[in-house]
Amino acid sequence: MPKLLCARQPEDAEEQRKIHKLAGSRHAPGDWILRAKIISLSWQGLRTAKIAEELGCHPKTVRKPLHRFNAEGIDGLGDRPGAGRKPRLTELERSKIIALPRTEPPGRLVRGGGGELEAFDEEGEAHWTLDALTVAAQQRGIEVSRSQIRRILLREGVRWRNTRPWAESEDPEFVPKEPESSASTPTHRKVPR
Repeated sequence: MPKLLCARQPEDAEEQRKIHKLAGSRHAPGDWILRAKIISLSWQGLRTAKIAEELGCHPKTVRKPLHRFNAEGIDGLGDRPGAGRKPRLTELERSKIIALPRTEPPGRLVRGGGGELEAFDEEGEAHWTLDALTVAAQQRGIEVSRSQIRRILLREGVRWRNTRPWAESEDPEFVPKEPESSASTPTHRKVPR
């Protein structure tokens, strides 16, 4: 016959108070609230199948927190560290990468003190590209690949592409292209036969 699983009795009144408070909380993390409710219902004498039915979850979802609470106490209600590979970049390095497109590219021409056009780095890119961002990040000591920079910038919604750089000019006589067609141009409609 299988052994009945239930939460161990509270060690003291403080532990019992914390579990009941957490079970009735509205602002605590949802997973903590669910696990505290499981413990509280188990203290009321409900079995795992009945607890699962009342909370609308699987019985296995009830058994795991009960085992962890019995072994670790309140600390067993928290999440375990996630599985998988840990991030290689720190938050500071990610922030530096996200801030890069907002800076001036090293090869962009700017007017100097005497009105002459000059670039910080004659060999550098005039506009940010993924390759230029990768080189700039690596020069700052961040070991990162081009594809990783792309993923980071897309996830954060940061634009690095300069849309139509050929349409920009500081020349006062520069006139941008006009719309393709005039609204007064008649359109020819096909007549159905």
